Amino acid sequence: MNRNELIAYIQNNYGVIPEYPWARAPTFATFKHGNNGKWFAVIMDIAAKKVVEGGGEEKIDIVNVKVPPELVGSLRLQKGIYPAYHMNKEHWVTVKLGAEVNAAELMSLVNESYRLTT
Repeated sequence: MNRNELIAYIQNNYGVIPEYPWARAPTFATFKHGNNGKWFAVIMDIAAKKVVEGGGEEKIDIVNVKVPPELVGSLRLQKGIYPAYHMNKEHWVTVKLGAEVNAAELMSLVNESYRLTT
């Protein structure tokens, strides 16, 4: 699942449009609940080296999602899932968008993040 497909999924399932709050990072999109303003997903493009061990300067698309703390460790053992970038690493993970994490699992993680932040 790529960035555009994930944005479409979130819009279609939750009626939430992306917000781009940072002038210095105009491609970083946040998704938050209308009732409480809490984020449930943040899509960013960052240098791979910031999350991928041995990664380089090439930009990759990622999404941060909230997960139950007891699942963080096992999720991070999966290819394409990393400690959260710029979020609380006890409650959030970073998922590299693309082929490493299948669409069904990514949608499940977004759904769980939405539920946890309600």
